[in-house]
Order: sequence, then structure tokens, then C-alpha cells
Amino acid sequence: MFVDIAKIEIKAGDGGNGAVSFHREKFVAAGGPDGGDGGKGGDVIFKVDDNLNTLVDFRYKRKFFAQNGSNGYGGKCYGKSGESLVIKVPRGTLIFDDENGRLMADMSSVDTFVAAKGGNGGWGNSHFATSTRQCPRFAKSGTPGVKYTVRLELKLLADVGLVGFPNVGKSTLISVVSAAKPKIANYHFTTLTPTLGVVRISEGTSFVMADIPGIIEGASEGAGLGHDFLRHVERCRLLVHVVDASGSEGRDPIEDIEKINAELVGFNPELAARPQILAANKCDMADDEQLAPIRAYAREHDLPMFEISAPISEGTRELVNFVAQELSKLPPITVYEPEEYIPEEIKTGREFSIRREGDFFIVEAPWLLKIMASVNMDDYESLQYFQRVLRSSGIIDALIEKGVSDGDSVSIYDFEFDYMS
Repeated sequence: MFVDIAKIEIKAGDGGNGAVSFHREKFVAAGGPDGGDGGKGGDVIFKVDDNLNTLVDFRYKRKFFAQNGSNGYGGKCYGKSGESLVIKVPRGTLIFDDENGRLMADMSSVDTFVAAKGGNGGWGNSHFATSTRQCPRFAKSGTPGVKYTVRLELKLLADVGLVGFPNVGKSTLISVVSAAKPKIANYHFTTLTPTLGVVRISEGTSFVMADIPGIIEGASEGAGLGHDFLRHVERCRLLVHVVDASGSEGRDPIEDIEKINAELVGFNPELAARPQILAANKCDMADDEQLAPIRAYAREHDLPMFEISAPISEGTRELVNFVAQELSKLPPITVYEPEEYIPEEIKTGREFSIRREGDFFIVEAPWLLKIMASVNMDDYESLQYFQRVLRSSGIIDALIEKGVSDGDSVSIYDFEFDYMS
């Protein structure tokens, strides 16, 4: 079964809580605090597996959670870190944040991507001992792991895409010029999944060809199977437009060319600008009268044209040699750049809690974690932005109500600062 879109939930592991503990030993009076830190939560990592070519594994399993970190112990013993969760996907998978549509990663040129980072372990009370606070009876909780609902979208990586109406011979062509073995039969929609094949020209020279099935008139609006598979054309550097020169299906080859091109434009206007080669197939069953208008159309639109008969390999070697020459002039396969996301506005009324331990204030607000992950605390402008977030969300006002004063320490997860009014 071919599946090329999936929506799943991912969540990194929560960090373990820090421990509140005091050293107890015979003949050692006032041993002091010795609570250890909690362990870090596991990450959620996407990893490319070149043996996969579909997202079918996500059809039935939709939730993926990494392991939580363990809590800290006495004796300054740290909790164990949670194991990261590795999710395998085919090369060419795009990962989107389903909440805002942001592209998080394109698994084409990278092999691994950390999609959700595990929470940091909380500090044990041994961290908070000072000359004036010698017996801290509090520790920090671990931070929650980041969670997302992500949309996975597979766009196959191929140099050349075969497009054309059903039953024009695309599957036969790819089976002849490569080692691919698609299903071939004399009826429409024989091919129900995109087929990839490696075409080897000579030692060290090859390219990947894709048979894109199911494109018919109205495909860009959802007709037939083309709406599902047109996305796989987007990465192709060059298109080979296969037509039935003999008209054995009772269709006009010129009309077929125009209709398929219209569907490409309707789906993504950039596809219209891709270099295109015309492959007039089934020429062994066509006469000069049938081929003449196709030749004229190719000259008029400045399209390279090859007259082939795929079942008997007539003209196919010349076609693939020309394709290889054209590919050497074109840029590499499209790789999409991830989009950075920092919220422009922070809604007020977000939930948070503040706990006071003497002159130490601990702020917990899970919604701040994603913002803190994108803020550089060493950059002045970025730090100013974070301060605006604290004010607009009401955290600063809440600290004042709790009695914070200049010089008091404020801790927000793994970020700590001295309050100044």
C-alpha cells in the first residue's frame, strides 16, 4: 500500500525532577543538601531509511512518545536520562508543524532531524545552597518535553518524471530503460503507485526516473488519482511527456499534451517552467500522417521530440542519452528550506505558576518552552523580546504581587536571572 501523507503526534520525554535531600552520616553534623538533578527527557528524532518508499507505517500508529527522564536521588545522584525515540521515514519526506503549516525539515539532504527536544532535568536542592541559604528545602521540577502534531508529506526524489495520460506506455518505458518492474496491462490505472527506476547510461552516469500515475483531465482539482500524485512531480528537474502517437485509445495526442500541461499549471505554476521532452510512443503502430501534427507541435513549441516504441526498445536509448545530457545542464533536485518560527504576539491569559522560596522565585509555564528554545539569551534584541513576552503575559506583574524585589533570583526552567525593577 502506498501512503504519502500522514499526520502524527510526537512528544519528547519530560525531564526528571530534582531531589530534596540532606547528607546523613555518622559523625558528620549538618552534612548539607545533597539532592541530585533529574535526568533529561529523550528527544524525538526523525531518521532517513533509504529502504522505505512509503509512509504506510504511520497509517495505524499515530502517537510517538519518547521516554521521560528519571528523578534525582540523594547523595548527589543524578537521575537517568530518557531514551530518545527514532522514527524512520523515506528520503524526501517533508515534516510540517500542523498547527501553523511551518516546514520544519526536508529529509532529502539531511539524514537525521531532532523534531522535539526532551525536557531538561530539574536541579536538586544542592544547587541552591548559598552562604545565606544553607538549608534549601526545595528543588526544581524537570521541564516538559516539546510536543507537536506534525504532518508528514512524501515527495519522491527523482531527476526525471514521466507524465501523460493512462495507458500511453509510461510503465513500459521505465521498465525498458531501468530495472524497475511496474505492473503493465492494457487497461487504465494499471499503475496505482509512483514507480522509481535508476537509468544507467555509463559507468558513473545515471539518473532516477519516476513514473507518475493517474494524471487525467481535472487531476489538479482532485479527479482520478492525479491529485494524490502530482506533488511527486514537483521535485523532478525535467519532465518526459509520453503520448500515444498511434491514437489507439481514440484520443488526439495534441489535445492530451495540452490537457496534461494545463493540469501541471493548475497544480503548481512552477511546473510549467520545467524543461520538457516529448516522447511520441507506439510509433510502430503510427503512420506519417499521424506523426506529422505531433512533429509540427514540437517544432512550434520548441520541444525536443523522440519517436519511440517502448515495448521493442526502439528509440529509447537515444531518448535516455539526451535526457542525461539535459540533466547535466540543470540545477540539482529541489530541497526545501525549513522555516523559522517565532510568534509575533503572545496572547495574555496564558497559564503559569510562581512558587516562592525565600528570595528565590520559580516560574513554571509550559507554553514558554517553545519560545525559550528560539530565543538567544546572549543577544540583546532577542532578550528584549523575551522580556516583552514576560510582561505581556502577566508574569512580571505576578512576580511583583508575590513580593519580588531587586536582587531576588528568578528561575524559569533552565534560565535564571536577578530581578531588577
